[in-house]
Amino acid sequence: MPCARLGRARVKGFRRWLARFGRLAPLALAMLVAFQPPLAAANELSMVRQAFAQQVSRHLSFPAAVAVRYAGLLTSALQADGREADAGDWAVLIDRNPRVQAAMLFARPTDDAPWQWVGAAPVSTGKPGTFDHFITPTGVFSHSMDNMDFRAEGTYNENGIRGYGVSGMRIYDFGWVDAQRGWGKGGESQMRLQMHATDPDRLESRLGHPASKGCVRIPAALNRLLDHYGLLDADYLAAVQRGDSLWVLAPGRAPVARPGRYLVIVDSGAHETSASRGGE
Repeated sequence: MPCARLGRARVKGFRRWLARFGRLAPLALAMLVAFQPPLAAANELSMVRQAFAQQVSRHLSFPAAVAVRYAGLLTSALQADGREADAGDWAVLIDRNPRVQAAMLFARPTDDAPWQWVGAAPVSTGKPGTFDHFITPTGVFSHSMDNMDFRAEGTYNENGIRGYGVSGMRIYDFGWVDAQRGWGKGGESQMRLQMHATDPDRLESRLGHPASKGCVRIPAALNRLLDHYGLLDADYLAAVQRGDSLWVLAPGRAPVARPGRYLVIVDSGAHETSASRGGE
């Protein structure tokens, strides 16, 4: 969601959102800055953070206070779902708020440590108003072996678009989930929730705006980074350690020691609304 593409009205709206969402107690920010992770975990965090900055060219910059606020939303979502203890050291947080449309990568060195900001990039989530388009659901979604990932073939559809991106891009599959229909009279039904790259020539430049049928579209560079370091591959790594051979795992990858397994989707717009009503 680079500001140059947004227009003056959208830039002002985004800045107002940052100002509101970034209001945070100074103590929380001081705790995040002062926290020093163990050496091994710190080395991994530094390595991935540097790789993110170098490889994900369309990355977003948020003020430190906003990053802390998102870390709090991530923690709250995992705790509310009873998933914090087995979340591993890495997690991906998506904000589906139409004014944000961002993926944020977080890391932590231990189960009881605060989440550390790694980086953010623009995404596209579900755009309602058209048949078979869902509103991307919020919640905590497990990346498990129950729904095996696969890789893009790079083929074009009838509209000349490579929906999953170029050949070899990994499709992160989170299985069937309940989601709100974005057409007709609304209501809920099931959709297949996936996180994947998109057409590099026609669609990737549009990331930062709702556009998908309900899945989460991410930049190809972020897809490659998650894949190379196995950041959400806790269950896949466990299978490899048991001796399983998984074709979907790319050769030459360098998985982190304690990968995560959760994609967490929030809506900061809904959070702002409830906060304005007294923090319900």
